[in-house]
Amino acid sequence: MSDTEISRSGMVPPPEHPPILKPKVGVLLINLGTPAAPTTRAVREYLGEFLSDKRVVEIPAIVWQPLLRGVILNTRPQKSAAAYAEVWTDNGSPLMVYSRRQTEALQQRLGEGVLVDLAMRYGQPSIESRLTAMKQAGCDRILLAPLYPQYSGATTGTANDKAFEVLQAMRWQPAIRTLPAYHDDPAHIDALKRNIEHAIASLDFEPEEIVTSFHGMPLRTLHLGDPYHCQCRKTARLLSEAMGRNLIVSFQSRFGRAKWLEPATDATLEALGKKGVKRIAIVAPGFSVDCLETLEELAIQGREQFEEAGGEKFAYLPCLNASAEGMDMLEKIVRRELAGWV
Repeated sequence: MSDTEISRSGMVPPPEHPPILKPKVGVLLINLGTPAAPTTRAVREYLGEFLSDKRVVEIPAIVWQPLLRGVILNTRPQKSAAAYAEVWTDNGSPLMVYSRRQTEALQQRLGEGVLVDLAMRYGQPSIESRLTAMKQAGCDRILLAPLYPQYSGATTGTANDKAFEVLQAMRWQPAIRTLPAYHDDPAHIDALKRNIEHAIASLDFEPEEIVTSFHGMPLRTLHLGDPYHCQCRKTARLLSEAMGRNLIVSFQSRFGRAKWLEPATDATLEALGKKGVKRIAIVAPGFSVDCLETLEELAIQGREQFEEAGGEKFAYLPCLNASAEGMDMLEKIVRRELAGWV
């Protein structure tokens, strides 16, 4: 009889029996990941893992790996490290700082009956280390919660892949649930609306336009059936309806020579400035927390692109992060997925 079965049956174990852990429910929040430091070496290690994921780069390894190892990892890390250095905080990477705050806030909201932990798909803390720790802590039921509102094989898909890869090595696996995409969840749309309106109220100007910038994907992924593009568009449409104003949709972070989703954020900002729009705000509804792509690519580079094109007032509006609006939403969707367990 197993430890859990002995515990639940009320039987008294023999003196030599190992310690019996009280069964627990776990929630593993998962985000993309971050280099350990804003240095070329740390970024090279991180990018090596990230860009070797077959879900991220769908090019045969025999073609891709020589290019990655011979060119990209010898040129891109230095530039990326400089970008990370611009947004790095005293407590580390913004993505890690805000993700930890979310984890701590959710733990406080869910209480002692649920163990909340955090893992990164690339880098540390790894999915393997946290799933193993949760199992050792007595979690026999775990909700995997990749914090990507819109589903893509390159984000949610690969996070779940890695978790199930870890589970394959476990003789006794915990029961597993996975958090569905929440791109059109009313709680998510409401949280975005309240967060944006709160941020705009603090500005010293009224934006003429609001741009919603989502992380880009190769156009090929849409043709292969990935729902990401459609879900981004639906998020923007529902948010636009909730706010009662038109929102401009764009896609950022192009990489490589392949055709990516359009319109591109940088081109959109430039076009708005040249068209005579003087005041804009930009928000990233596809990111659960602020990170390099929002704080450097949008808040810094985006401002420069807009102002160089003739714009005058620019505001980057923060992600939900661990705000009250964001945590209300996260608690609601997690509690819903834990129904019957807690």
